[in-house]
Amino acid sequence: MEMDEKYFTVVDEQGNEELHEILFTFDSDEFNKSYVLYFPAGADEDEDDEIEIHASAFIPNEEGEEGSLQPIETEEEWDMIEEMLNTFLAEDEE
Repeated sequence: MEMDEKYFTVVDEQGNEELHEILFTFDSDEFNKSYVLYFPAGADEDEDDEIEIHASAFIPNEEGEEGSLQPIETEEEWDMIEEMLNTFLAEDEE
């Protein structure tokens, strides 16, 4: 996975590259992980459709330029991510 300030590319199991836009990132002391919330780039251009937001744990490598996405493993993590997303969206509307 390659990441810049706002976008990153994910290569799926078939070798297809898909560009995603980062909604926001945050760190959790409780789970000792970093998380990234993201959506397919360009998805916000059509306001009629709901945007599917993805969430993953993010593990940076030593250089900090690239890293890997890890699946969310527990219901507690999902609850915390949902709470962070709701807070972010509420602040964004103000």
